[in-house]
Amino acid sequence: MTGFGSAEGSVLGGRLSIEIRSVNHRYYSPQLKLPFELAAIEGALRERLRQLLERGHVTVSARWIDAPAGEGSVAVDLARARQVLAAAAQLKKQLKLKGEVDLAFVARQPDVLMVQRDGAAAAQWSEVGPIVERAAGSLIAMRAREGAALAAELAGRLAALEAGASAIEQRAPQRLAAELARLKQAVAELATGAQVDEQRLAVEVALMADRVDVTDELVRLRTHLAACREALAGDAAVGKQLGFLAQELLREVNTIGSKANDAAITQTVIAMKGELEKYREQLENLE
Repeated sequence: MTGFGSAEGSVLGGRLSIEIRSVNHRYYSPQLKLPFELAAIEGALRERLRQLLERGHVTVSARWIDAPAGEGSVAVDLARARQVLAAAAQLKKQLKLKGEVDLAFVARQPDVLMVQRDGAAAAQWSEVGPIVERAAGSLIAMRAREGAALAAELAGRLAALEAGASAIEQRAPQRLAAELARLKQAVAELATGAQVDEQRLAVEVALMADRVDVTDELVRLRTHLAACREALAGDAAVGKQLGFLAQELLREVNTIGSKANDAAITQTVIAMKGELEKYREQLENLE
């Protein structure tokens, strides 16, 4: 699920901003971009986010709005500066470019000038934690709004599957009667002028009726639909549970289709499979 949250607070005498973004992902996948003063609390931050967000690719960016108090110095990496100069000279020569490489150009290159803080203190979770909680709270609220919309969409898919099951249930007796009539006609044509064993015919009819009966599949299908609705009505993360139930729903629909031998039921099964495919696609966005 997608979401965004941000918060600011005082840390180490400076002002720290934390932004948390999440996008759809089947699993929990965090990526942290932190200033070195926060290195000591990275583990605690990861663990807290894992508790709050069970799924999603989560990106956390922390930056100083006001740098923390402390003595600092600027260091020059001469080796890096020489590499930049050599590369620029080679580029100018090979591409026949005009212009000169000056101090401003070299100083702007990464790692040529570096700020080093002497004896900078490490941030404590007691300072950073409340900022993380506020940022995560905003993100979770945004995800909750998206989740409510997704739940409504999924409920609509479940209703369509329920309607398909009802249509099959209504059609099943007619289909069974048609199959029995077809079987009796075939037997009568094959047994023209011969005596038919009515008891044997009754056994075959019973076996045929059992092979094409979809009552058990419809019962299980409705049980899975009820479980899906119950999960959607709860407050816990249900993405994985609904994914498993979607597999079971597809299993029952496929079995009904294999037993159908009826154009109307086959068309209903195809429509139900289409709804299930859309349902499963939406589940990828749900925690």
